[in-house]
Amino acid sequence: MANTAKHNRDEVIQKATMLFWEKGFHSTSMRDLQDRIDMRPGSIYAAFGSKEGLFKEALKFYVENSFEKLEGCTKEYSPLRALKQFFVSVVICNDEQRPTEVCMLVKTLTELPPENAELIEEAKGYLKGMEDLFASLLTQAQEEGELDSSKDTRRLARYLQMQLMGLRTYARTNADKESVKQLIDDVFESIRF
Repeated sequence: MANTAKHNRDEVIQKATMLFWEKGFHSTSMRDLQDRIDMRPGSIYAAFGSKEGLFKEALKFYVENSFEKLEGCTKEYSPLRALKQFFVSVVICNDEQRPTEVCMLVKTLTELPPENAELIEEAKGYLKGMEDLFASLLTQAQEEGELDSSKDTRRLARYLQMQLMGLRTYARTNADKESVKQLIDDVFESIRF
């Protein structure tokens, strides 16, 4: 890994993630990467194999951070409240580190053409992993009496994922955080009964 000794790999991936998330895969040039992560293209190729290789690492980093955020919520709240708090944290909370409100995975799926099938499948796999995590928490919520036991947790997990995607997009167009918070309340109220 040429020149990675002078570069902290995690820091490079974090910076690349923010750039890819902001601009998208195709709009991010090698020059953009070079400027943001302070590595020459040859060093990027030596360390990650290709721009696509670095992008895969960025997607993984993004998802791991999302999983950690959700896990942090589960340590403080009951399963259903943890999911709701996770929604609030990714939709409403001001995070100066976040380059855009839109989910990086959704942005990837909407941006990439079929020729980037491998990256598309990577993003889909991560979304499926998040859906699985939602379903697991919903099952726990049923076990703890927070959610009606007759509910199909897999279906609810898909519903929540769809709502999260929509809420993030809606929040991008509406600066009124209180109305967005009310919509999150509505989503979680609708699944309880």
